Amino acid sequence: MISGAAGFIGSHLVDRLLADGYQVLGVDNLITGNEANFAHIDPKSPWEFVPGDVTAPTFVERMATEGPFDFVLHLASLASPKYYLTFPIETLESGSTGTRNMLEIALRHEARFLLTSTSECYGDPLEHPQKESYWGNVNPIGPRSCYDESKRFAEAMTMAYCRKFGLATNIARIFNTYGPRMNLDDGRVVPAFLTQALKAKPLTIYGDGTQTRSFCYVDDLVDGLCRLMLSDEREPVNLGNPQEITMLTFAERIQAMLGTNCPLEFHPLPENDPTRRQPDISKARRVLGWEPRIGLEEGLQKTVDAFAKVQSA
Repeated sequence: MISGAAGFIGSHLVDRLLADGYQVLGVDNLITGNEANFAHIDPKSPWEFVPGDVTAPTFVERMATEGPFDFVLHLASLASPKYYLTFPIETLESGSTGTRNMLEIALRHEARFLLTSTSECYGDPLEHPQKESYWGNVNPIGPRSCYDESKRFAEAMTMAYCRKFGLATNIARIFNTYGPRMNLDDGRVVPAFLTQALKAKPLTIYGDGTQTRSFCYVDDLVDGLCRLMLSDEREPVNLGNPQEITMLTFAERIQAMLGTNCPLEFHPLPENDPTRRQPDISKARRVLGWEPRIGLEEGLQKTVDAFAKVQSA
């Protein structure tokens, strides 16, 4: 069972699990997810989609007729600033009520549980690169707190179920991920830059462009999630690409790849926006035997091709 199955990462995870021979039930309330992300799935596949809201009071009982489940994977969340600032209450609910409901389903089925958390748990980090042992530098009442704190609470709830009930749980702290099926207008830097460049519009850079991110292609991320859900590691594991890049350099890569001279347009840096973000993936290498395999150029080309196809449709 996967919540958030119609989303960007969720739909890619569905593909991987079906390819690995699993039977998959997907759930999504479609606030930001899109059923078109399932259009390519063979109707004969062992796959079912159920529209639903994991935060609903009746959700756990509703799912009592489904299953049995061996794995319960909680991906439902509003991960883009554009969306979580528009739906702050829903974002907090998905991390609190939604997480507990999914944990309850896992407990009833004696299933393994995986939570997709986030690098935003580190806030605007004072430690660099960020290890899982770092407790973070998060503003608990800032505009981004609805997302950051929802995930921090979700981690605490997951560990509580692990300790109290002995539930087999895993927590993935996901760093910036990109690839096909991202919403073109979700406001994150990869779809923003690519959409602007494909339309020959100025590339929007917030701040002075020296802030950094580390971009992981979605197939690599999904491989890490699949390894993690089979592991015995109960505490958080960073999943991301440790190759750090500034926004200015990233914009120049996009310009060069698309052969465009579109100018750069600078805007003020949003409040509490992290200035540096780079995962330490030593634990993932040691525990999961995992590290990203797809380079930025290759991943971006696949993403550009997918975005161009969507825009021309």
